[in-house]
Order: sequence, then structure tokens, then C-alpha cells
Amino acid sequence: MGQSGRSRHQKRARAQAHLRNLEAYAAQPHSFVFARGRVGRSVQQLSMDLRRVMEPLTATRLQIRKKNSLKDCVAVAGPLGVTHFLIVSKTETNVYFKLMRLPGGPTLTFRINKYTLVRDVVSSLRRHRMHEQQFAHPPLLVLNSFGPHGMHVKLMATMFQNLFPSINVHKVNLNTIKRCLLINYNPDAQELDFRHYSIKVVPVGASRGMKKLLQEKFPNMSRLQDISELLATGAGLSESEAEPDGEHNITELPQAVAGRGNMRAQQSAVRLTEIGPRMTLELIKIQEGVGEGNVLFHRLVHKTEEELQAILAAKEEKLRLKAQRQDQQAQNVRRKREQREAHKKKSLAGMKRVQAEADGDSDAEDPGAPPEAEGTSQQEEEEDEAEYFRQAVGKEPDEDMFPKAAKRRRPTGPPGKKQQLKERKPDRGSERRPQKAKGRGPGAQAKMGHRGAARNHGQGRPRPPKKAA
Repeated sequence: MGQSGRSRHQKRARAQAHLRNLEAYAAQPHSFVFARGRVGRSVQQLSMDLRRVMEPLTATRLQIRKKNSLKDCVAVAGPLGVTHFLIVSKTETNVYFKLMRLPGGPTLTFRINKYTLVRDVVSSLRRHRMHEQQFAHPPLLVLNSFGPHGMHVKLMATMFQNLFPSINVHKVNLNTIKRCLLINYNPDAQELDFRHYSIKVVPVGASRGMKKLLQEKFPNMSRLQDISELLATGAGLSESEAEPDGEHNITELPQAVAGRGNMRAQQSAVRLTEIGPRMTLELIKIQEGVGEGNVLFHRLVHKTEEELQAILAAKEEKLRLKAQRQDQQAQNVRRKREQREAHKKKSLAGMKRVQAEADGDSDAEDPGAPPEAEGTSQQEEEEDEAEYFRQAVGKEPDEDMFPKAAKRRRPTGPPGKKQQLKERKPDRGSERRPQKAKGRGPGAQAKMGHRGAARNHGQGRPRPPKKAA
């Protein structure tokens, strides 16, 4: 077998580079974007469009079931390195957008006053630019008008900045910046404008004909005498193919950018094309924890200092009671464990004592069965043999054959009174016994046996004669 094309040092360097890339990827912020509750088809599509904006540092194929709670999502997010939740929900009156920082918060709740889906934005454009290579890298975040308008505005800016990885302007590769996310704050209306754009860089200073040649789109030159006419005047090109550029979007490139004519230290124009979605957000409240905790800011509800102190005191009392219950529970667990250990030791000691006593008794000799029991068993065996002899031969065995069985044989003599009564009792041909008479009527004397007749004869009353059948 031939040797590998890479040397040992090359393999080691490649493995180290791969490990560094994994560490850098794990250090970047990751997010879950999903909808909660019954939101409808449009709001569900809005959550999918937001997931598209957050690519590639988001779970693209995330599926949340109805039975999954927020605690389940938090438990799964920890091992996966997820740092943010973007949740869209809907009530009977409004649509809400929640931005959560894991694992300890805070939680920002926005009300979505207006929104437009990606398909609606793209359908309204005459020429749109959107392809899969644009979503291979996270977008460039641009924050506008986030000035000194309060601590809640500063917190909003910090939360949006932490959604995406930081950029080093001296080392960034311009070819990785293909999209732009613009968030503009309007201090008068206290609203946020959420816009998503595609970035395109084109060279400037060249005629429209030269741009066509650079883009590999050859125009129809059948009416031209020389190619110089195309390069000088741009004849045969429509005005719609040329976009107006000015000082607002022309810059000098610090490095070469993918595209024909985008060279280093050359003038190029940066063009933005909106690809959606659009949202107009209004901050409602800020909570300290993940979906719960103290309310740090609320636009609609304002509390005085006394109310805040009362709420803080109630929360401290609740935490104190919780700690007291936990201590009591820990003491109960410790006491029950000690009781189980003591009971276990006592049981083992008793088992050892019983085992020792059993071992001491086993050393003595077994005296065996008593002689009375041996004689009884031998006598029973001879009785069984005598009975078998009677059944097989049909007569009584001699006394010499089974002497012990003859001693227990019943004495043969005249039958007793009970036996005589059983022999004299007439057989009526039925297994059922006759019912006894409940009352003593005139017919009851006729049904009585010889005992009743003898008793009547002793009393001097004659037995009535039987009637002829």
C-alpha cells in the first residue's frame, strides 16, 4: 500500500487548525428561533424568516412541539452552547417578540407593530439578489441612533450586539460580509426599525459598456462600427441597467473583493438590496431572568420607590422561607439516613448472633428418631402389607405373618346397637334422606320407626293399624 500524500507534520498542523476552528465556533454566540403557542401561518413564517436572518449560527431544522416547555428548551440549550432565544408569540390583540440571554437573562419583550415577510419584500422588488452563498456567514450588524436615551436603550444595544460574533476591523475578510442587518432606533416614537439587506460591491469609474463586459454580459454590437463606441458611450444599453452611485456608497477597498474589477485600493460602490423581513418593534418590558424575575423596565407600568422596596422585601422573605424549607428537608434526610444506618447495623449484629448459635449447635451429634417413632412406623408398614394380603388372597392372614398388625386389629364380636340399626334400616331406593315432620299431627306417628312404636307401647297407647293399600 502506498504512503499517504501528507506528511506527519502536515497532518498534525491540519488537526490543530481544525481544533482551533472548533474552539472558535464554540466561542461564537448561537441561537434558537421558534414560535410559541397558536400563532397562525403568517407569524410562523415570520419566525422562519428570522431563523434565516440568524443563519448559520442557529438551529436551522429546530422543531418545537406543543408539549415542550421553556424549561425543556433551556435544558437542551446548555449542552449545545446556545446563548440566545428568539421567540415569537401571538395573543388576541398583538404579536410579541422576546429576546432572551441564556442562562441567566435578561429577557427583552417587544411588541411587533408591523411586519413584512420575505416573500412580500422580494415580490415588491424589480430585481432582487438572494442566493445560498450569502447565508454561509453571519450578517454585519449596524446600529443607528442608539444614543444616550436611557439605560434600557443601552441594554437593547448590548443585547443586539451579543447576538452576532464580534468583528476585528483590521483582520476581517470582506468576502465573508454578504449581508447586513440594520436596526434603527427612533427616539421620538421609541420604536425600532428592523431591516435585512444583501450587499453587492461593484467597481466605479468605468462606463456602462465596460461594466457589461466585466460581468460577462455581452450586449448586441451589430449596429456599432467599432468596440470603442461601446466602451466610450455605452450605446445600445438601457438606462435601467445603470444604477446611480454617489458619494454616499462609493469607497476605496482595503483588500480585493470577489467580483470582476473589485481590486485593492480601487474605487467601488457598495449597493444594498433588501431581502427581508421587515419589522417595527416597540420595547414593552425588561425582566431580570429567563422569562421571569424582577421587572427592570416597563413602558406602561411605573412604580414608586416605596412599591419597589415592598416588592423587594416580599421577594427576600420568599427566598428566606425557601432556604428554611431546604434546611429542614436536609436535616430530615440526614436523620432518616442515620436511622437506616443504625437499623442496618442492628440487623447485621442480630444475624451474626443467630448464625453463631446455629454454628454452635451443629457440632453436637444427631440422636436420631426416638424408638417409639420407629416402632410406630414399622407397625404401620405391617398393617399396609396385611391389608394388601386381604385384598389379594381374599382371607385373613395368619397371626404369625404380621404379628404387630394383629395387635391393632379390631376385635371380632357381635355388632353393637348402632350397627344393628344401620342393618335394619330399610333401603328406599333413593340417596336422599326423608324430611323430618315439622309438626306432630296424626300422620306423624305412622311415619315413626320401631323406636317410636316401642315408646308408645311403653306408655300404654296401642299403635294404629296400617291401612290396606
